[in-house]
Amino acid sequence: MLPFPRLEALARRYRELEALLCTPEVLADVVRARRLHEERAHLEPLINAFEQHRKVEQDLSKNAEALADPELRELAQAEQASLQERLRELEQEIRVLLLPVDPRDRRNVILEVRQGEGGEEAALFASDLFRMLSRFADTKGWRVEILHLSGAAAGGIKEVVALISGNAVFSQLRFEAGVHRVQRVPATEAQGRVHTSTASVVVLAEADDVEVEIDERDLEIHIAASGGPGGQGVNTTNSAVQIQHKPTGIIVKCQDERSQLKNKSKALKILRSRLLEMEREKQEAAISAERKGMAGNAERSQKIRTYNYPQNRVTDHRIGLTLYKLDKILEGDLNELIGALRAHYQAEQLQRQVESDEKPGQGKPLPNARNG
Repeated sequence: MLPFPRLEALARRYRELEALLCTPEVLADVVRARRLHEERAHLEPLINAFEQHRKVEQDLSKNAEALADPELRELAQAEQASLQERLRELEQEIRVLLLPVDPRDRRNVILEVRQGEGGEEAALFASDLFRMLSRFADTKGWRVEILHLSGAAAGGIKEVVALISGNAVFSQLRFEAGVHRVQRVPATEAQGRVHTSTASVVVLAEADDVEVEIDERDLEIHIAASGGPGGQGVNTTNSAVQIQHKPTGIIVKCQDERSQLKNKSKALKILRSRLLEMEREKQEAAISAERKGMAGNAERSQKIRTYNYPQNRVTDHRIGLTLYKLDKILEGDLNELIGALRAHYQAEQLQRQVESDEKPGQGKPLPNARNG
């Protein structure tokens, strides 16, 4: 059963937004207009689905009258089944659209990839993972900007930090956070034995300056000459920046730019995102139900996925999904994996919503309903 009073209230809010966006006062206020446009855009799919649902209900009512007419009964019976199926589809769509929205979903992402256990092979795997995620970003039209890179021998990566910008980046990359495991024969393995190595991926929603205030007195800043693998193009000026946040002990580095000021700005961007994530984890730790959520809340120490080269196989352990197209996935074809994870995550949210709805006396706020 759909929450019709709630849907009606959201429909009224949608109509109110359309009226507000035509007023001179709102048109003259760029910030408010953008906020109201975003709210309207978020509500639009839900309102469209709700209006379609009401139309199908009306069609079902008319069709019920036709069932009483002997001349129209056969045609009406066929139409009835189709309309009932469409009604069920719309109800499921509306339930999903009513789920609480994570405010981070529309954010850009600070992506961190680090080698784990396995030495040189782990560093090579970290490089493969970053390349995979970068290619996936390319397919989405996102921009990838490397903020910090620490190379390893044979072309591997010890650590890379990048800013990925675009439309709703966090909503999809959030599922890549965790420990990834690879099983393959290293190029240096003479006996042809399969080795297991790991690399970790951290996905942080980019923080706004206003969300995380940093006191300059809490920072310890070191400036040094940049360095990196190879000699070509390496910046030898004193522009590399390392910032330590003394209250938390967090250390960030940035050396990608030749400008010390730009490197400091990028390092602060990383620091803000890590501090925002730390605060979010503190809040989530107090809610045990959230910790049971598989996708998006996985502990970073958890092994989330295995890449098996001999079998051309990728297995996501969170949902038990196995795909035999490792070669395509490494080229950035992550849509099937991420789509399955998002569907699983939504199913868990829906189940929690149903369980919550069954508890009496627990009213719920309207999702994203704001006062103009």
